[in-house]
Amino acid sequence: MVFSASTQTSAQSPFPHLCPSARQPRRLLAALAAAALLWLAGPAALATEPRLPKAIAQALARAQVPASAVSLLVVDANGQRPPRLSHRAGDAMNPASVMKLVTTYAALDVLGPDFLWKTHVTMDGSVQNGLLDGNMLVRGGGDPKLVVERLQALLTQVQASGVRAIHGDIVLDHSAFSEPMGNAAEFDGEPLRPYNTQPDALLINFKTLVMTFTPDLAQGRALVRTEPPMAGLLMDDSVPLLSAAPCGDWRSDLRASVDSPSRVQFLGSYASACGERVWPSAYADPSSFAARAIEGSWKVMGGLLTGQVRDATAPELAMLRSRGTLSGNTSPLRLESPSLPLLDIVRDVNKFSNNVMAQHLFLSLGLHGKLGQTQAGTFDAGRAATQAWWLKTLPAAAPPVLDNGSGLSRSGRISARSLAAMLQHAAKSPLAEALADSLPLVGVDGSMRARAQAATGRAHIKTGSLRDVSAVAGYAQGTSGSRYIVIGIVNHPNASAARPALNTLIEWAVQDRK
Repeated sequence: MVFSASTQTSAQSPFPHLCPSARQPRRLLAALAAAALLWLAGPAALATEPRLPKAIAQALARAQVPASAVSLLVVDANGQRPPRLSHRAGDAMNPASVMKLVTTYAALDVLGPDFLWKTHVTMDGSVQNGLLDGNMLVRGGGDPKLVVERLQALLTQVQASGVRAIHGDIVLDHSAFSEPMGNAAEFDGEPLRPYNTQPDALLINFKTLVMTFTPDLAQGRALVRTEPPMAGLLMDDSVPLLSAAPCGDWRSDLRASVDSPSRVQFLGSYASACGERVWPSAYADPSSFAARAIEGSWKVMGGLLTGQVRDATAPELAMLRSRGTLSGNTSPLRLESPSLPLLDIVRDVNKFSNNVMAQHLFLSLGLHGKLGQTQAGTFDAGRAATQAWWLKTLPAAAPPVLDNGSGLSRSGRISARSLAAMLQHAAKSPLAEALADSLPLVGVDGSMRARAQAATGRAHIKTGSLRDVSAVAGYAQGTSGSRYIVIGIVNHPNASAARPALNTLIEWAVQDRK
């Protein structure tokens, strides 16, 4: 079988008849033009290229993944030379979380690296002697990282402003994102996995309970701390400690019962050999997470509340808007908490492949981007805005098939060639450093910490993984000094077994000594 791929390094051109010659400048220019036409023409025109590099082909064979299920591309980052390696680069593939590259670059370009989301707190009533006689309104603006520390900092602002007791309710406004609440179990039947958390304009701590287990040898127990404090949730504060047992599958050994919104129990034990461990778990009732976390934090901080924490109804929001209360026009006190800058959010999205944060970027493109047909916090609007940005920015590249912006999708598609065109555009833009530095550094951090060790420190690579999908994409610095875009996508039932082949691809790209 002949593959459209190059086994050559820069010292061994994949087009031997294009070797430079000072005595043949016209032939050289003609040959380069022909190579460019082949590149634009697609995989069929490149069918006569040499086979895959031996090490990559062998790694794919060991994984029992056929070359027909793989798309590979290694090309100069500045786009001025033919690809070193191109195999099925024009085929649309499911890239899994590599799709986050499209979302994050579009967000950086459209919204700007300094863009901020804002969470507002408005007092709908009179304040006297530390008592609010009325409701406190908390309006989410889509902050992707309103973790417990930042929530409590906002509530500290409220108390410092003179409100320590509320004779009324705390009313929550989630309406900035109008996408209907999804089912966390829909994707893969694992609703308690944090990666399945659904977006929310008032997203608190990723709707995730963070449980920390710390051995206490003197008491023979492992102490359990939980964040954030949750109103109405009864939780075991310790679990029996096994001092002689090895640390094995410690989560299973705990025999945790976490599927009730009002009770978390540990029916097993914890091995002291495990030391301190942290277990994040999505909450069993995500729709009530924000209310429970805000009430729990308010009371832990010494705040008083005579009413309840609840979501605002649609008629109530309409009435508040008509009165100007949500904008603060009629309120004696209104506070706001800005998010971290979008640049920091992008770094978290790409380094740690955070799905719900990526979806917040995508929804924010629909809500705040100026290129879409409609401006709304919905996935439809996000798709429209991102598609409009792509067609304006990369009119010659086939656009991706977009779903929710995170890559947690069975329908998302993009070709390696189109992704490379976007990464080349980014490499020449003022946002080049922002995007590249947000990607995991091979052998150092994020999802590339323990991968492609022979390329340690020489490549920034985003990874993607789903059932039947494994992918990598990003930038690599060759030992020759040349900079490359490296893309590898596998769509096959054995995709997870092909990760060593993708590691080999990155290492092969880096080892390009001339």
